[in-house]
Amino acid sequence: MSIQQQQTGSSHLIRISGRLDQAQTPQLEAVLNSLLEASHYHFIIELTETTYINSGGLRSLVSAWRKARQQAGNLILFGLNERLQEIFSMVGFDKVFQIYPDAAAAREAMQKIVNNAL
Repeated sequence: MSIQQQQTGSSHLIRISGRLDQAQTPQLEAVLNSLLEASHYHFIIELTETTYINSGGLRSLVSAWRKARQQAGNLILFGLNERLQEIFSMVGFDKVFQIYPDAAAAREAMQKIVNNAL
């Protein structure tokens, strides 16, 4: 698994590839917490190359989402494969997160969020 992060305008794009399970969740938490501590609150999470996510990975995303929302930010997702969509739906997180099919739709949605926060 790898996690890549880059700033795109006023948001941060975080690409997660491979399995997001108990071995990799601490790495994701470290990246997200580091950004949150540096007062960054707008995240776009790309899951197009993520093959699996367990409860720890889900918990990391929800925790960062909550912290971002407390600061008028957000964490949105895109690129979920069929299995990930099933997992998010099964635990009800498809109702929590804004989930988009591709990068363009996610960037557009985040830009609206950022503009509304100004």
